[in-house]
Formats: sequence, structure tokens, C-alpha cells
Amino acid sequence: MERYGSDTEGEDQERPLLRRGHEDKVQRAPVCCSSRYGLALLSSYGFFVVYSLRVNLSVAMVEMLNSTHQSNVNHSGSLCPAHPSPARPKHNHTASLYNWDSATQGWILGSFFYGYILTQVPGGYLAGRFGPKWLMGLGILGTVIFTLLTPIAADLGASYLIAVRVLEGIGEGVTFPAMYTMWAAWAPPMERSRLLTISYIGAQLGTVISLPLSGEICFYLNWTYVFYVFGAVGLVWFVLWVFLVFDSPNTHPRISERERLYITNSLKNELSTSSGYIPWRSIVTSGPLWAIVVAHFSYNWTFYTLLTLLPTYMNNILGFSIQQNGMLSALPYLGCAVMAVVSGQVADYLRETCNYPTVIVRKVFSVIGMIGPAVFLVAAGYTGCDYTLAVTFLTISSALGGVSASGFNINHLDIAPSYAGILLGITNTFATIPGMVGPVIARALTTNNTIEEWQTVFYIAAGINLFGAFVYTLFGRGNVQPWAVHTPHSAHGD
Repeated sequence: MERYGSDTEGEDQERPLLRRGHEDKVQRAPVCCSSRYGLALLSSYGFFVVYSLRVNLSVAMVEMLNSTHQSNVNHSGSLCPAHPSPARPKHNHTASLYNWDSATQGWILGSFFYGYILTQVPGGYLAGRFGPKWLMGLGILGTVIFTLLTPIAADLGASYLIAVRVLEGIGEGVTFPAMYTMWAAWAPPMERSRLLTISYIGAQLGTVISLPLSGEICFYLNWTYVFYVFGAVGLVWFVLWVFLVFDSPNTHPRISERERLYITNSLKNELSTSSGYIPWRSIVTSGPLWAIVVAHFSYNWTFYTLLTLLPTYMNNILGFSIQQNGMLSALPYLGCAVMAVVSGQVADYLRETCNYPTVIVRKVFSVIGMIGPAVFLVAAGYTGCDYTLAVTFLTISSALGGVSASGFNINHLDIAPSYAGILLGITNTFATIPGMVGPVIARALTTNNTIEEWQTVFYIAAGINLFGAFVYTLFGRGNVQPWAVHTPHSAHGD
């Protein structure tokens, strides 16, 4: 059955099947010990690894640089009074140090995204063609291996380290498209928000834990252990992933029959029956998809700007030491993780119990998750040297951003579950651009590290967020698009 027409029509078709049980064909399977929630937890662990490996270099970089070289770069002090820093313990300083200038540092830190952007769309295609389990598993394994090789690459030279980071980005680039393809086969429509927010909370936790932990590892050991510790954590994940995860409920040997039927029957009217067929023209001309692209790009501008420059702001403006910086920089992402999980529960409750149309839920959560951060980000620029208020506003800003996890961020599965991996690859390609150019622009605007310059950075990020929320509110949709449910005999029409 193809689902055409308005969003409310799509909701009307979806709801009776799940709420009445469709004459007991779709009986809800228990959550406890279920395979689908087991997948959510293990994929969350996977994204924890992904983000830990992504951000740990930002912290380690401080320790990799020759301090005598750095003393000539920027030790003019913070704008606000500096906070007392704890005495550093004596330990074995056997790790190498490097005399990289600021331009070289910028290339090293940004090189990840140049690899990451290359495998977004190919990742979605390959996951649909060959299965998401091994694509995601091998992608993260490759990133883990190159992470373990980071100290060797750094010793060989900056160009080798840049190459290793590009290869890490290539490996991680397939993870989100692969996981969206996995969820297309595993997530019942009325549990999508819950399952996906549990799955992707690992990304926030990876940031929350790796920022301060990397600082502590550097503080008590040396910077090489940052890559060895998180690399080992990634190897453990890969072993669990290989033995416990399967591409679909039908290929899982240990899933209960009740859960298998619940998942497959709830999805049977949403997945395309055109095996191997991809309606590229319809995909790239889809208005609802481009609404997600704009929203994703806008949200990531703020996200990547803060991810890259929040430690700098904490140090240069608020005067926190590196060790204090790691803990305080992690607070906004902890708030984001908490709100992402809460929003997932609330979103599915509104859709399933309160009968709100999916499109309304996605748009409301997107507006809250984009306008809220914009308001508090701008407010943070006017707190002066009030450290408590500044950290509070930045944390609230990032936490409200977590609400969008149940908005545009999973809308790909609503409009085209069969091609969700490809759609995510497309939107994430555009959403990676802010990671490449946003921090560069922000650094260019803050050459003197004044509060006024940082206010300009915050205003730009807030304005882009507001634009994204406006576009998505106008053009976002919540029902499966007609081109996403083509049958074999209609496939030639695209």
C-alpha cells in the first residue's frame, strides 16, 4: 500500500495499524531484554567510540606542542581573572613534542572533516547494498586502528598525521548513514524517537566523557595514552558488534518470534519493495529532504563552532585552566545528552498516546531545539565575567539543542525509511561543511579575543539557527513520500 497525500493522511494510515494491533498481527513486543533495544544500547556504545576518537585530539593537541614555542603564541592571559590551576604532578615526560605553528594545527584539527565528508553518500548507498552491520563495524574499526597509529604518525611528521586524520574521517563517515539504514529495518514507527535518541546519545556521551578524561590522561600520564585508551575501548566495541548485531530482525538468530513479527509487520507498509532500485531524481528534488538539509546545516553550525571553540572561550575569556576547561566544556554536551533522551520519550508519547501527527511533533521539537539554543547562546555573550551565568547559559543552549534529536534529526526515517541511509548521507554531507568553515570564520572574527568579537560569533550562529528553524517549519513533512514506496513495476517511472 503506497501512502500519498497530506501528512495527516499518512498519520491516519499509520496509526490504526499500530494502535489496534491490526487484528493481532502487530502485537507490541516487550522492551526488556529485546533485541531492538539491545541494538540501541550497542549502537550508542559505537557512537560513544566515534565521538571519543573525533574530539580527543583537540585536548591532546595542547600537550603535543612544545611549550617554549607556544609561550610565544598566546600567553597574554584571559580577558577575565584567571582561576587558580592545580599543581601538576611529576611524571615521565617521554612523549614527543612538536613545533607546529597555528596554521599547521588548524590543518591537523580540520583534516578529519575532509575525509568525513567524502563517505557520507557512498556510506548510505553501500549500507543499502551490502548491509549496514559490517559497513559500520569496519568503518569504526578502521578509525580505531588509525587512532592507535596516531603517535607514530605524529613522530613521522605533520603531513603523516593529517593523512591519518583524513583516513579516520573516511572511516567515521559511513557510520551515521549505515546506522540509519539499520534502523530502517529495526525501528517500529511508533518507537523511532525512543530508539534513535538512545542510539545517538552515545555521540553526546562520547564528547562529555572524552573531553575531561583526555585532559586527565594528559595531566597524569602523557598525550599518547589518550589514543591508546580510547583505541582499546573501540576494539572492545567491535568484538561485541560482530557477535551481537545483525542487519535485520529476520536474520537475527536469537530474537523472539513476537518481537520479529512486531517489527516486520509494523514496517511492511513503509519499506520499498523495489530491491536495489534507488529513485535518485526524486530524492534530490524532494522538498522535505532539502528542508532537513537546511535544518541540519544550521544546527551543526552552532554545534561544531562550540565543539571546536568552547575550550578556547573558556580559556581566553573566562580564564579556566586546561584541566578545569575539560570538565566545564563537557557540561553543555551532558545537558544535550539528557534532553535528547527525554525528548525521544516525549515525542513518541505525543505521537502514539496523544495522537499528534508526526509532522507537528517533528516541527515543534525542531523549533525548540534550534531557537532555544540561539537565544541562550546570544545571552551567554552578555554575561561578562560572570562565570557561573556564562557556563549556565552555554549549558542550557546546548541542552535545548538536544531536543532537535526528535525533530529534523530523525525525519529521514519518516519520509523515506527505505532510503534513510542515503538521505542521511546527503544531509550530513552538507552538515559537515560547518565543521570545516564555521570555526575558521569564528577564529578570524576573534583575533583580539574581546567579548564583542565573541558576541559577533554567537550572533552569526544564532541567526543561522533561526533561518534553519524557519525553513524546516515551512517545508518539513512527516509522512512517507510517494517515491519512497515504489513497487518493481513502477520503478521505471522515475
